[in-house]
Amino acid sequence: MAYPARQQALDGFGVDEFELPEGLEASAPPEERGRAGRDDVRLLVGRFAEGGGPLVAHHAFRELPRLLQPGDVLVVNTSATLPAAVDGRVLGTGEQVVVHFSTRRSARRWVVELRTPDGRGSTRQRVGTGGPLRVRLVGGTVLTQVEPLPGGAGRLWTADFPVPDPLAQLARYGRAIRYGYTDADRPLAAYQTVFARSLAEVEGPAAAGSAEMPSAARPFTAELVAQLVSRGVQIVPITLHTGVASVESHEPPYPEWFEVPAATARAVGSARRAGSRVVAVGTTAVRALESAVGTDGTLGAASGWTELVVTPERGVRVVDGLLTGLHEPRASHLLMLEAIAGRPLLDLSYAEALRERYLWHEFGDLHLILAR
Repeated sequence: MAYPARQQALDGFGVDEFELPEGLEASAPPEERGRAGRDDVRLLVGRFAEGGGPLVAHHAFRELPRLLQPGDVLVVNTSATLPAAVDGRVLGTGEQVVVHFSTRRSARRWVVELRTPDGRGSTRQRVGTGGPLRVRLVGGTVLTQVEPLPGGAGRLWTADFPVPDPLAQLARYGRAIRYGYTDADRPLAAYQTVFARSLAEVEGPAAAGSAEMPSAARPFTAELVAQLVSRGVQIVPITLHTGVASVESHEPPYPEWFEVPAATARAVGSARRAGSRVVAVGTTAVRALESAVGTDGTLGAASGWTELVVTPERGVRVVDGLLTGLHEPRASHLLMLEAIAGRPLLDLSYAEALRERYLWHEFGDLHLILAR
């Protein structure tokens, strides 16, 4: 049941400087925490009152259909999550590493991150990022670092992965990337959304998937999708193959491959002309949509590599709302949220999320921002 939240944020609170208290990191999916299913999470809704002031309210995620209006368009990312973490040893030293396969650039060339096992089944940022290194992966393939990725702060490298079918290799020897706040490895299915396309359907020069789940869509179920469609909400696809996040450094996103189909561009254009809202499911959907906006401000079909970083100064052109998870302190994605929500509403929303002990990360609760 929804109830209105306070209209004033905590005194002196700023979304760019908060600290995440212990216990607010979702270490397991809701269906493993005694909840009824993956859609049994909370939903914090931030919007503007009729007088123009910021207002937040608390809902169950299952209430989403009634929070949207007939004619609204939900834009979802269809990229599937890859089993992108593979164990290996550095040739010459024997150092144990875990290779995170982030972004496929061509048939053999990938952007990768080498990380250090933390002894608890996860990894930590590797100390001493010098290279280039050669890594013998589980299964015997030798991966060779080529050069550091510009802007990657030394942790990201392009690398040669000399196998004829790299996706099959990852499927055989890889597992889903997970970080220290989660409590166990899980089957890849736990990291797939209801919208994910089979990798067999993916085409193009960067045919791959996402290194990390487009997690804002994780709570959706087939039943909820049917309710949204019955409500008159249109659901349209984009693709953006998301790379690895920097959980320690919060660097801006680097180039990622995206596609906005012509049918999606038409649906978005029609909704805007009708005065309906365009709500992106996840920051990846925002990046794809805003990358396909022409100089005249209209959305068109587009595909390729995007380097766009959405900031308050740049603003957004076609997105009226965003459904997203809760982001870590100082995460670069908070700039995108501020571009959509504005700083007062964002500060209020995060202050309320902390006060009401919402859960963070990919298995946590959701945040719906409605700019109008």
